Amino acid sequence: VQVGCFGLWRDKGGGGRVRRVDLPYLAGSRIKGVFPMARVYNFSAGPSVLPEEVLREAADEMLDYRGCGMSVMEMSHRSKPFAAIMEAAEQDIRDLMDIPDNYRVLFLQGGASTQFAMIPMNLMKNKVADYIVSGSWSKKAFKEAKIFGDARCVASSEDENFSYVPDVRALQLSDDADYVYICQNETIYGTVYHELPDTNGKPLVADVSSCFLSEPMDVSKYGLIYGGVQKNMGPAGVTIVIIRDDLVSEPLPGTPTMLRYDTHVDAKSLYNTPPAYGIYMCGKVFQWLKAQGGLEAMKERNVEKAQLLYDFLDQSALFKGTARKEDRSIMNVPFVTGSDELDAKFVAEAKKVGIESIKGHRSVGGMRASIYNAMPREGVEALVKFMGEFERENA
Repeated sequence: VQVGCFGLWRDKGGGGRVRRVDLPYLAGSRIKGVFPMARVYNFSAGPSVLPEEVLREAADEMLDYRGCGMSVMEMSHRSKPFAAIMEAAEQDIRDLMDIPDNYRVLFLQGGASTQFAMIPMNLMKNKVADYIVSGSWSKKAFKEAKIFGDARCVASSEDENFSYVPDVRALQLSDDADYVYICQNETIYGTVYHELPDTNGKPLVADVSSCFLSEPMDVSKYGLIYGGVQKNMGPAGVTIVIIRDDLVSEPLPGTPTMLRYDTHVDAKSLYNTPPAYGIYMCGKVFQWLKAQGGLEAMKERNVEKAQLLYDFLDQSALFKGTARKEDRSIMNVPFVTGSDELDAKFVAEAKKVGIESIKGHRSVGGMRASIYNAMPREGVEALVKFMGEFERENA
């Protein structure tokens, strides 16, 4: 099965150097001592697929970034070339999301999980916060917040293994809550908030790791947005935080310097050495998104890809989606056959035809297709085609 449009060859006779050539050339090649590697359809939940154009550009600039004579991996984060990279990345994400001027954009480290503590340490002034628990990630954030104050679970979908999003239309919120917290798209369970909770003026804090830049969002409805970039924006190692100015203030006593938002706002994300190459790659992805037509265009594509897969699941006699239909994510699609043995067989056989990282999370089982921005429609079509063939042979 041919996937991707180019191959990588490791030339043993050339000192093990890796070089890229087009697949038509590879198909007729009989070069001794080289090994072809074709691109697969990578459905990993993160780290995940990146745009092929971005990878090619990064490869071309790996040894010499635009005449600097060095890789971005090697240059000082205080240098003019990297300052330009950083400034462009921030401006591009501001353009893509139409971020208001009274919000700061921070490029941090520590993953989204570090934000589970950083948020209450900086925002929980009254030592009270309301959490809507709709999956593993919001549950972990809720547990962490309880270390710092009275974190209250105001709604949960754990009663049905997080297969739906709690009803947010009639929440009983705490009058003294400092903020209301959600995980907008739960990666593991494949659910998403199609309607944001009415927080009665309380700042809304959202983990958007799995849906960052997948569609337009009104930033002004949130107090703080954050996410790890390794799902939809770049390689693992960068966490982006978008925070409203009025929330950047004195944190709880004892908060370490590195865990204070004002530290990073004042230093413009350069208090310490940032994840420089990851930021560079994010910038490349932001430019790619702009070239694709922005977030409106990406939403249209993502909805089409998800609908293709959901339409198959809804008529399948073998496969079944696990998320409630009205709460389905367009980014993460978990599904099962109902048989652990068949699930394992499906994952193993999918790998043989270039469908990678399709195994589901252990808490749900089965399979999970993460169909982020960079997953082409052809990848979803290949998956659906294989599912149809598998069903005919195993139903």
